Amino acid sequence: MAAYENLYWWSNDGLRLHARDYPGGEQGQPPIVCMAGLTRNARDFDALAARLAGRWRLIAVDFRGRGESAYAKDPMSYVPLTYVQDVEALLTEQGVDRYVAFGTSLGGIVAMLMAGPSRGRMVAALLNDVGPEVDAQGLSRIRGYVGKASVFPTWMHAARCVAENNGDVYPDWGIEEWLAMAKRLYRLNSSGRIVLDYDLKIAEPFRVPGNEAGPDMWQALASLRDVPTLIVRGGRSDLLSAATAERMVASLDRAELVTVPGVGHAPTLTETIVQAPIDRLLARALEGAAIRA
Repeated sequence: MAAYENLYWWSNDGLRLHARDYPGGEQGQPPIVCMAGLTRNARDFDALAARLAGRWRLIAVDFRGRGESAYAKDPMSYVPLTYVQDVEALLTEQGVDRYVAFGTSLGGIVAMLMAGPSRGRMVAALLNDVGPEVDAQGLSRIRGYVGKASVFPTWMHAARCVAENNGDVYPDWGIEEWLAMAKRLYRLNSSGRIVLDYDLKIAEPFRVPGNEAGPDMWQALASLRDVPTLIVRGGRSDLLSAATAERMVASLDRAELVTVPGVGHAPTLTETIVQAPIDRLLARALEGAAIRA
């Protein structure tokens, strides 16, 4: 596990929010702001932080209602535009004027929405298995499980359940990988039971058609037209189609597409095929930051 410090800040509506702050990088180097998927949290980026340790500062965000961030009193605030406001509040408090955005699934939607208001500040972006259009099959699958409680007596029980539900996403994984994933998805509660590490009420707005993506996402993506962008797609993804990914690349001036074979939604960003493209993206980010300095 990479070394990190806990970072806390307050949302506009009074929630105490949390992120993992992995140190690294030179003075003035933009940090990487990492944003996870709908039911996920900052722990998803620990392996990425370990690979980039010392070279880059990573700020891995727990969206409201996930991980160590507070749960919202109003479940209808669990929407992308509110997450944008929460992350912007973090950047303001930290004095971050330029940054790289890494977003998986929901986190990628948030990154696209931030690109317009952050014009000139977002120096590069990685969109992991998400785009302006999401396939109905994938949305149906997600709606089928999000917000449904599951409780286990041991981590091995949790790992086996995760494996049963996600075997088609990561068909080559063994029990060690499933156990590690379970420990990213779940937490040990005060009663010694293993439970999901998110507010089950995040499902309430997600079940309203249209709320999962917010406004016109193609227009949001257009704000990244001249920003170095890496689009990562799982070869077995049921959320981001190959056609949509190709259209995304065609609509941007500085985009690269990498497809991770044999993986569904979503790649972990630890796959070998993704490492060189990530390094290229970060090199372009440094160039862009130097130009704007």
